[in-house]
Amino acid sequence: MRGDALLTARGIARRYGALEALAPVDLAISRGERIALIGPNGAGKTTLLSILAGVGVASAGSIEWAGDTALAVGWVPQRPALYPRLTARENLRLFAGLESAADPRAVADGLIERADLGKVADRPASALSTGTLQRLNLAIALAGQPALLLLDEPTGTLSPDQRHRLWNWITEMVADGDMALVFSTQSIDEASRSADRIVTLVGGQLRMDGTLDDLIRAAGTDPSGPAAGETAFMALVGDDQ
Repeated sequence: MRGDALLTARGIARRYGALEALAPVDLAISRGERIALIGPNGAGKTTLLSILAGVGVASAGSIEWAGDTALAVGWVPQRPALYPRLTARENLRLFAGLESAADPRAVADGLIERADLGKVADRPASALSTGTLQRLNLAIALAGQPALLLLDEPTGTLSPDQRHRLWNWITEMVADGDMALVFSTQSIDEASRSADRIVTLVGGQLRMDGTLDDLIRAAGTDPSGPAAGETAFMALVGDDQ
């Protein structure tokens, strides 16, 4: 459910010389909102997310936070951003400390329980399964109690059962408060199930911002078929897929 405005990005763009990786994009995000960025490889999804996360630099545009004060952002890139030789518990304590938590040990213990990492908390991160490592990656992103959580294709390397478990946890996590969620995916099914709003990027340009029904209308495809969303997505993407 959408709440008060959280941030507004205006004209965010990224160029690398003559290459326009991201054309000017406007995007407003509200508290508690769940937004899916969909598009093929090279569409500009990661570029946009990294700029919103503050780890990428925009060539143009601005980001304005509600109240003019930047709030904490949790950033989960495609590759886990952690220390493989440290245990899950040590990683969480370290990142909680970097986020200036008053009691990093308590924060780590809470996240271990929340992410169901108790049985593997004292194993090196390098020894964890892909699905468990992604849960740890997400837990690390929560160490700073973010107002906005950004996920770059969080289930891209996971099996169907791991995807299901991860999304159950993400859904519960977002439902606990007013944290906003923006995630990228190439799956229209994942987007329609897990987001309130779908933003479609193709070739670095924003093609559509709205609901699944809006996507189907924008594509001009048959809305009655069993794979109406997927058909509309493929039609909108066209030769860029």
